[in-house]
Amino acid sequence: MSTVEVNGTRLGVEVFGDGGGGAPPVLLVGAPTMLSWPDALCERLAAGGRRVVRYDLRDSGESATADPAVPAYTLRTLAADAAALAGAFGGGRVHLAGVGVGGMVAQVAALEHPGAFSALTLVGTRPVAPGPVDGDLPDHHGPTMKRLFARPRPDWTDRAAVAEFAAGSAEIRGDDPAAARSTAARIWDRTPAGAAAPVHLANQLGTVFARLDCTPRWRERLPALDLPALVVHGRRDRFFPLGNGEALAREIPGARLLVLDDAATALPAPAAPEVAAAMLALDRT
Repeated sequence: MSTVEVNGTRLGVEVFGDGGGGAPPVLLVGAPTMLSWPDALCERLAAGGRRVVRYDLRDSGESATADPAVPAYTLRTLAADAAALAGAFGGGRVHLAGVGVGGMVAQVAALEHPGAFSALTLVGTRPVAPGPVDGDLPDHHGPTMKRLFARPRPDWTDRAAVAEFAAGSAEIRGDDPAAARSTAARIWDRTPAGAAAPVHLANQLGTVFARLDCTPRWRERLPALDLPALVVHGRRDRFFPLGNGEALAREIPGARLLVLDDAATALPAPAAPEVAAAMLALDRT
């Protein structure tokens, strides 16, 4: 892993493969950490001849940390970071992919920086910002969210406690607890030490977007996208239920919808071959 300076900030990145075949690189937006993207998927894409770059958003992982509790940037700033990274690693247009809240970053980046991207993949996300949803979109599954928010928070300085907390939350969401435990431990290991570490770590586990300025709306602009697009969604997703992915696939012209019957919120490693094949095919569209 290494860091790259873009837009006046330092972003943590990891590169897989060398892309020797000349196909567009693949840029994977973290949600907010790069570890939202399974190693197995990155390796499959690299084996398909792609140079794959996954990265941490600001205030997560190896990226620069300012004040994680009060982010001094917006969703559009994060979108501009994606476009800048595309320029740094692509030398041309790149295939942009976003998962979860990273999918929101990817949508805005594709809309505001169309010249930077050759294709778009959106995984387990929705076409509106965190907060109240449009009436035609399914909101978070109420009982699941109630159980998640009722759980006592762990001691963020205790690696084992954080890992078990993540595993318990994954079980409630319908994800693989073992995979969540392992990923949370890796995230903990990459969290910078210091007084801000607990807030920083909590943000990496998914709370930062609740404080982020995500205006203006972008859903109404999706029909203007002019690039091959793939929407991947878990049929059992309780956080962003499937109707959100279906809406994205309807509103982005020509988008393909890939529904993973055995997936919930997280992208499971066993789905890597199917998802990688669909992403690689998108670049041949």
